[in-house]
Amino acid sequence: MEKYEDESVSFEERAKDLAHRLTLEEKVYQTLHGAPAIDRLGIKAYNYWNEALHGVARAGVATVFPQSIGLAATFDEDFIEKVADCISTEGRAKFNMQQEYGDTDIYKGLTFWSPNVNIFRDPRWGRGHETFGEDPYLTSRLGIRFINGIQGHDKKYLKAAACAKHFAVHSGPEDERHSFNAIASKKDMRETYLPAFKACVKDADVEVVMGAYNRTNGEPCCGSKTLLVDILRKEWQFRGHVTSDCWAIKDFHEFHMVTNGPVESVALAMNNGCDLNCGNINGNLIKACEEGLITEEVIEQSVARLYTTRMKLGLFDDPKHVPFSDITYDVVDCKEHRMLNLEAAKKCICLLKNKDNILPLDKKELKTVGVIGPNANNRRALVGNYEGTASEYVTVLEGIQEYLGDDVRVMYSEGCHLCKDRVSGLATANDRIAEARAVAKASDVVIACFGLDPSLEGEEGDEGNEFASGDKPNINLPGIQSEVLRTIYETGTPIILVLLSGSALAVTWEDEHFPAIIQGWYPGAQGGRAIADILFGEANPEGKLPVTFYRTTEELPDFKDYSMKGRTYRYMENEALYPFGYGLSYSDYEISDVSADSDKISVDTNITVNASITNRGEHAGAETVQVYVKYIGEDVPNCQLKGLKKVMLNPGETKTVSFTLTPDSFGLYNEEGVKILNSGDYEIYVGTSQPDARSIALTGKTPVCIKASNAADAVVPE
Repeated sequence: MEKYEDESVSFEERAKDLAHRLTLEEKVYQTLHGAPAIDRLGIKAYNYWNEALHGVARAGVATVFPQSIGLAATFDEDFIEKVADCISTEGRAKFNMQQEYGDTDIYKGLTFWSPNVNIFRDPRWGRGHETFGEDPYLTSRLGIRFINGIQGHDKKYLKAAACAKHFAVHSGPEDERHSFNAIASKKDMRETYLPAFKACVKDADVEVVMGAYNRTNGEPCCGSKTLLVDILRKEWQFRGHVTSDCWAIKDFHEFHMVTNGPVESVALAMNNGCDLNCGNINGNLIKACEEGLITEEVIEQSVARLYTTRMKLGLFDDPKHVPFSDITYDVVDCKEHRMLNLEAAKKCICLLKNKDNILPLDKKELKTVGVIGPNANNRRALVGNYEGTASEYVTVLEGIQEYLGDDVRVMYSEGCHLCKDRVSGLATANDRIAEARAVAKASDVVIACFGLDPSLEGEEGDEGNEFASGDKPNINLPGIQSEVLRTIYETGTPIILVLLSGSALAVTWEDEHFPAIIQGWYPGAQGGRAIADILFGEANPEGKLPVTFYRTTEELPDFKDYSMKGRTYRYMENEALYPFGYGLSYSDYEISDVSADSDKISVDTNITVNASITNRGEHAGAETVQVYVKYIGEDVPNCQLKGLKKVMLNPGETKTVSFTLTPDSFGLYNEEGVKILNSGDYEIYVGTSQPDARSIALTGKTPVCIKASNAADAVVPE
């Protein structure tokens, strides 16, 4: 038995032994995402490129969960891990089946290039719905638990390999991403753009990190010594492998203009620790080696890292010894997983307005319900991007029809095209307005389903994207949607606005005129059922906004400016339309008995905060207790989320929750990127939303404030 075949030897040693047996040419071609077989050593072909953002993607049937931004709106760490565990179970099932039939194609491996932990810093960014929102703490916590669910908790083997992407400082513009240079200060880097990646590496032991397309402070991310060597490998002690984004390495010479051609580009990338090339440019490593731009030892090191991952997945071991090899295909999109998906869709929905408690609707009091809007029967608005194929899709219209059955008449009108001024090409503009008015006028209540879908926000180059780049030009409802909504409002019929989108929209007029508004995100294949259950009180809304809803596009900073000044709830100066962390319920929750075990902060101690939460309403439901910290000083962030806990409560029930605030919770980065625990006063807020004036006005609840202080400036150990 050769050393690399010996299961008693560590994966790292086995991988080094195997990599050392390869010829230079063999080593080079093992660093492509589609790594060929090497029959003489029993190495099977393997394709590293697979996606599992909200379900196993692009390889046939799978459970299609709510898009990532919707999962973030659950504010539920435990549930996120449960969803990710389901995804990796289906991933293993599909892999086991595919291996049986010799299928090693793209999207058929166990290296899932998810999650996306970039910060959704600007609502115009097309790929923001792939993320967990705008907040580094929330993104960190959900990223950790998603990775835990994907990779599993076996002491020896990975269930699947997760990937934290796109490292780093990557959130638009999409049409310039191959050449764009994101300039970020050391403070913004450490305070906003790096924390989630650090958490994924140090707290979740993520197996893979993907570099971004763009440059960051002048260095192409997939060849950045600062990011990949100094921070990732040396500072954070990352031991997994790094992959490029797809065809990003050729951007070095074609668009970033930092090298003179492909030979220099591949050498720059791998010398700085980019082990895997998503693309085919790494064949130039042979010439780079011949020209002395890279050594064979460096190439071999990258191959060893890649083999270590495959060995952790059990791909070189007896399947009988790998605990996930017996997962069978019948679990894929099974009834249990579809029920979990339905639960996820319900948990992600955010109730933004509910004047006079018009919701939930009582079907016994209704004769006719109008369903109007381009997203009412739009499957694409269920799933977002990087999606699999569900065995069943339920649109909002279908969910309402199913719920109401024959008891209530459901009338439907598309209302308008999602973004064009007419539905039928030969018609005049606004060709569905008469129908929409008629439906509204004939109905007791209108469910208006408007917003966006992935054709309007997505990745650069995605087929069918209306704006080509993937980014949105503004945060208004597109096309003539606003005109149609104003027209049906004139009928006098009560309108419940259901927004399906992956990002915040400026629905200021709608907020002023409609009694109820729901943000449904891209709620997954079961989304229509979930929304119907929320509308009619079969489920209690519990979602919280993972992003800020701004009032206008005009108040946003320049899209290309990566300074955090004026961005997100932590730095914005204007009042939000709907703040980060906000979301209503059909229940009434009360926070009480808030206490801390100390009012003194130091770099040597933690503070434990306790609180009670009581359901004073008539509906069972779940609420998120949120903890925010604010340093009282000048030129510092607004309050910052530093703790969250989802609590399920029956009517009248009280539970106690506890939070541990570390020195890291209170520290702030200075301009040199050093985290300082500043002397002075701090405020700790415990509530069900932010402590800002707008959240208090919308909820009628003021978070409880605890005072604390620190005696002297000190550096926070990291």
